[in-house]
Amino acid sequence: MSSRLAPLLVLLVACSSDPLQYSAPVGIELKAKSSDVSTSVISEQKAITTESGNPYGAFVSAAMTKLGGKAPGSLAISDLSLTLGAQSTGVTALEEVTTGDVDVAFLVDTSNNTYDAGHVMDPTGVGPVAMDPTFDWSAVSAGDQASMLQGSFKVVLRGASAASFSGKGAEASLQLTFTFAAFE
Repeated sequence: MSSRLAPLLVLLVACSSDPLQYSAPVGIELKAKSSDVSTSVISEQKAITTESGNPYGAFVSAAMTKLGGKAPGSLAISDLSLTLGAQSTGVTALEEVTTGDVDVAFLVDTSNNTYDAGHVMDPTGVGPVAMDPTFDWSAVSAGDQASMLQGSFKVVLRGASAASFSGKGAEASLQLTFTFAAFE
């Protein structure tokens, strides 16, 4: 009987050395209007905590519960996607809105520091289009880390405007879905 328990004990010991983590999706919707295009660039931003029900705040709260009441020691983005929402008017696909390198960044309210979150080249269709997450928690200053855990930052989406978007009188609902992971 003890020979059957040995592998289980080794597995339990190995798993207990892994850092505690919690992961959940967080969505945010940015509105890009044709009239907002400036020098052929779309740049939209919105506070992370302004979505109905504050999904980011719920994520941080649930992470703290999972981590035994402690604030996460680090955050990561495991997945990031871009979708053209059904609420859009005057456009039916992402390529009608933006082209080239579309990037997402976090702009911290207290410092105005910007941290890269992800990129996608030439998104097409309605999505969801997978973006390449590039967020690096270790590059975030200690003060900005505290602000980000409190939700004191904006999500910024930037990219070149599609050639005809500025003259369309359109409004694009650009929905970003982050899968955040919190670690102890």
